[in-house]
Amino acid sequence: MGIHDDAAEIRARGWRTLAALHGLIDTALEKALQAEHQLSVVEFTVLDALSRQDGWHMRMQQLARAAALSSSATTRLVTRLEDRGLLSRFLCADDRRGIYTELTPEGRHLLQAARPVHDATLEATLAKATGIPELAPLVNALDELEPTPTAPATA
Repeated sequence: MGIHDDAAEIRARGWRTLAALHGLIDTALEKALQAEHQLSVVEFTVLDALSRQDGWHMRMQQLARAAALSSSATTRLVTRLEDRGLLSRFLCADDRRGIYTELTPEGRHLLQAARPVHDATLEATLAKATGIPELAPLVNALDELEPTPTAPATA
């Protein structure tokens, strides 16, 4: 194997490790959030993303990026959450083509109730992952990350 092949293999191994850690975390969060709050990980992600915005709302396009979903998947998800009374949609006053999604009081309440379950599950899962030799270095790297200030969302 040449140097180029070694670099490609290192990147591929890193990606597989990241995917394994993501899968472990995603599975644990899904199980805990569903059991305690009938909420999926992606639904929690959407509620959380909205809660971090000034004014508690985002354009649908921003929400799709935050949840790593396609536009159509985001629309279906927002419709389900809207049907449950957790979100509402409204037209942007500046651009009638733009649609905002906003947390309702019920959505804020559910998020507030679900956040401790999410955070405790994440902490426990990362602690478990430190005992897996392939995952431990990645978990340790996460521990070394500096918190970044959240920037206000742009429309």
